[in-house]
Amino acid sequence: MSAPRIGVLALQGDVREHLAVLGRLGADATPVRRPAELAGLDGLVLPGGESTTMTKLAVRTGLFGPLRDAVGSGLPVYGTCAGLVLLARRLLDAPPDQPTLGVLDVAVRRNAFGRQAESFEAPVAVDGVPGGPVTAVFIRAPWVESAGPGVEVLGRVEDGPAAGRAVAVRQGDVLATSFHPELTGDDRVHRLFVDLVRERRASTLRDGEPPGGGRRPRVGAA
Repeated sequence: MSAPRIGVLALQGDVREHLAVLGRLGADATPVRRPAELAGLDGLVLPGGESTTMTKLAVRTGLFGPLRDAVGSGLPVYGTCAGLVLLARRLLDAPPDQPTLGVLDVAVRRNAFGRQAESFEAPVAVDGVPGGPVTAVFIRAPWVESAGPGVEVLGRVEDGPAAGRAVAVRQGDVLATSFHPELTGDDRVHRLFVDLVRERRASTLRDGEPPGGGRRPRVGAA
């Protein structure tokens, strides 16, 4: 079987870093800037960066609607930091007109850990990631304030004022983290996503569906 083709939303943020990690893990990694570049993808990464800027650029370039259709139709997706914000169904501290992709049944508080100067690293144990806690890099990071019944919390902050806050979640083929594993040299969280993409791809091929096919019920609309 050929390498899974995984796109990285390339409007703003840590695009190069994600492409490098995915390439190391054997994926055919490609930047996505236009709607046509969503065709044929087996998975998609929404990088960290600035969620408001990403959303505005996606709307301006005509990418937002096709992107929402793709992930709403079941394309596996992994969002880091700002990517988590884009995936969330509800935002607690955003302008009322800021759209999201609405495929992850969570309420997210943006910049919950503070400003850029308050960025930090902390160990986080992530369910499904073997080998002990990952070193999580938090940069103006969000956290998950609440999650619906179909959402599995994979990791929480262990110490400090934010102890117990959810920072890694999964709902079906949607994975999201508050932190930036692409910045640490530790590929384990990305490997979890690549394995998810491979499993989904193998399943759809067995069922005779095209890659990226199969509808997952949507949990919300932007």
